[in-house]
Amino acid sequence: MVPEELDVLASELEVRFSQDLTSRWGDLEFEELALSAFNAQFQHNPVYRRFCEGKDAVPTAVKSWRHVPMVPTTAFRHLDLVTGDHSSVRMVFRTSGTTSTTRAPGRHLVSRPSLYHASLLSSFREHLLPDVEKIKFVSLIPSPEELPHSSLSHMVGVAADTMSSETHWFVNGEGVLNSIGLRNVLEDAALEGEKILLLGTAFAFVRWLDELAGKELRRLPPESRIMETGGFKAQTRDITKEQLYKSLSTTVGLEPNRIVNEYGMTELLSQLYESNLTQPNEIQAGHTPPPWLRVRALNPTTLEPVAEHETGLLAFFDLANLGSVCHVLTEDVGRVIGGKVHLEGRFPNAEPRGCSRAMDELMASSRVTRR
Repeated sequence: MVPEELDVLASELEVRFSQDLTSRWGDLEFEELALSAFNAQFQHNPVYRRFCEGKDAVPTAVKSWRHVPMVPTTAFRHLDLVTGDHSSVRMVFRTSGTTSTTRAPGRHLVSRPSLYHASLLSSFREHLLPDVEKIKFVSLIPSPEELPHSSLSHMVGVAADTMSSETHWFVNGEGVLNSIGLRNVLEDAALEGEKILLLGTAFAFVRWLDELAGKELRRLPPESRIMETGGFKAQTRDITKEQLYKSLSTTVGLEPNRIVNEYGMTELLSQLYESNLTQPNEIQAGHTPPPWLRVRALNPTTLEPVAEHETGLLAFFDLANLGSVCHVLTEDVGRVIGGKVHLEGRFPNAEPRGCSRAMDELMASSRVTRR
């Protein structure tokens, strides 16, 4: 049975996520919801509760979301982090495991798909379709039928179900690209003046551009746009973001500011986007978090906050993670300036000392819980 207070909070958040994103949530408003989420997770997630108790971080003592204990992303590789009844889990998202062949893939157990969908749809529309209700989706990301445990494929599928006038998938579950079909659809859209949303990972775009070998296509309608996600170390060759965007822009005839980068991960159910379409003249770039997510940059050893403009490990408090753990410490590096995230890559080589220490503590709590 789902605890009643968890149900009530989830329903409130689902409504809030579905509202207009243009107005930011106040700090006090976010604080109240974040502490309510922490209380629910402390009460109904046994592994996380033991971890918090070991830090003397109980709901009556924690007065700010910043002091809620963080779970490192590595924990999702080893523990089932579920808040509530395990029987309520409806979806399992798995990491690709491509960043390390020696690490077990992580997984995120999702018990409230409607809450997750409310979060992803609001952000997707705000940053990729702020000016249109429907648009043709052309995807270099496999469909959710091909990759049912991919959070990225699921995200695109849910968005397509709601916002696409027509959807074409050109990469299968084995990563095979149908470049001829892709070219035909893009050429038809250019001839008919039909705007499209072209979606893909950096790796898929690099592979496609390599196959084209410098050939340019007919210019897409200027109202078209591209969503790109993922890192820039491809299996065929390394490429910078600027190089990739210039090549894409030249190939399909779109301005570079029509390309929007999406940042997300399996361990977080919210996504962050660049604001190229909503704030095209913005001087400071960066990724905009939705109102229900807060981001900090932390010292990799002490896990204390660094000053604004300084580089640190990125930690996220994501209310969309109500069904697991909201406060997540990543191995991604970046700066937080004016609330926006400026990504700088992954922590080099070994796991950051702060992450390692947090993981050791969490695993010790798990062993106690299982006795």
